[in-house]
Amino acid sequence: MGIRAGGKPIIVMDNEYASRLGIHSSDRVKITREKRHIIAIANVANDFPKKTLGIYEEVQEKLKVQAGEMVEVLPAERPESLGHIREKIFGQRLRPEEIKKIILDVVERHLSDVELASFVTSLYIRGTSMDEVEALTKAMVETGKTLDFGKTPILDKHSIGGVPGDKTTILVVPIVAAAGYTIPKTSSRAITSPAGTADRVEVLCPVDLTGEEMKNVVAKTNACLAWGGALDLAPADDLLIQVEYPLSIDPLLLPSIMSKKKAIGANCIVVDIPTGRGAKIKTVGEAQDLAKDFIEIGERLNMKVQCGVTFGEQPIGYAIGPALEAREALMALMGKGPVDLVNKATSLAGLLFEMMGVKNGIQKAQKILKSGKAEQKLREIIAAQGGDPNIQPEDIKVGKEVAQVRAKETGTIRWINNRNVAQIARAAGAPKTKGAGVLLHKKLGDKVKKGEVLFEIYSESAQKLDSAFLLSQSLDSIGVTENFGEKMLVDRIPTKEVVHEKHFILER
Repeated sequence: MGIRAGGKPIIVMDNEYASRLGIHSSDRVKITREKRHIIAIANVANDFPKKTLGIYEEVQEKLKVQAGEMVEVLPAERPESLGHIREKIFGQRLRPEEIKKIILDVVERHLSDVELASFVTSLYIRGTSMDEVEALTKAMVETGKTLDFGKTPILDKHSIGGVPGDKTTILVVPIVAAAGYTIPKTSSRAITSPAGTADRVEVLCPVDLTGEEMKNVVAKTNACLAWGGALDLAPADDLLIQVEYPLSIDPLLLPSIMSKKKAIGANCIVVDIPTGRGAKIKTVGEAQDLAKDFIEIGERLNMKVQCGVTFGEQPIGYAIGPALEAREALMALMGKGPVDLVNKATSLAGLLFEMMGVKNGIQKAQKILKSGKAEQKLREIIAAQGGDPNIQPEDIKVGKEVAQVRAKETGTIRWINNRNVAQIARAAGAPKTKGAGVLLHKKLGDKVKKGEVLFEIYSESAQKLDSAFLLSQSLDSIGVTENFGEKMLVDRIPTKEVVHEKHFILER
């Protein structure tokens, strides 16, 4: 049919023949041609040619079949894993072998979207024990590829996300590598944020490395900054994220993150947990509970884990959006970066150093950054990945269409709504358009006069810029008051204004 379903094996058949075989829409069918066979999900259509099977490209590639050839179609047995999903729906604890069967069927595409959604929802509502988290993590690793760099220790840093502008990884990786440690960093592209680490780094150099290319870069530089999606690491996670996102739930945070770390052989990991209003984690107490879970699952997987609870009530630095953030990160490595970005990066790198037995790890990280060794290391990584090692901040192109959002009153910046700022940046075109985003002029505690610029919106499209600017006028993104307590009425419900759907944060 010349249609690709994003990896899902799908076929279409007419209603009459489907009825004869007892097949309904979303049922599984086994299609056989000679010695090849595939299990696919059936779509049943009323107006479709009789005795004809419509196949999507994923099925055609597996069967190597051409138009006009004959295939055998039979109803397929229901996967055993469906029974285990049903058990979880009813609140039962799943054993490791049951979880392994579910994850295997996820990877083999034997489960329909409805069945995947039921599994994810059951995990969210019923919760997961630490035994189940361990089993999920191991199953995700075992059903994908793994990388062996032939050395130890392998260090890694990961943020659970939720704060715009967090380009910290672009600083942490070269700082750690410049100290002689191995840190092969795989990162995701943005799911709901204006930029993922892979989107930011792609402004500087290619990130879609193969496993062998990644090993070569690490052998040359002690590090890499690669997109994990090209490596087929823990592929079940990517498939389950596609279900979590539309449901706005995230029950697989722990196994999702830890399976990717285990797959690259990481054994010393720092997990960044941004905390505060507008972040995923709202309170220090919640952050401490999550940190304990990360540490426990790390121990079960023979991985040393430390967690850094970081301030998450405003964006990191001033830039939000791939090109704007890449430019700011490069400036920080050159000694001209914002204080909060530098402090966060050196603090997290310092934690990794202390896990290696270094005393005063933060001071060591600061020294490496100030010496220019981290900048030089990043340029080595850029060159090894096929980018221009001599790139300068001014070489990085940002959106040519710009709008300014100004303060409506005089006072002090009291709060910044992370989610609203992220929505505005995405409306401007980020992350698909690398030059789109938001550049803050003011942050928490800064004084501002009425009419002064709070932030600028960048876009490559005048139409998207208009949309982002209109959105900025309807969202209360930055709170300005002269004194605390002056503005006591924050919102009214029901509101007379247009209510925007709450932005769900799902980042890896």
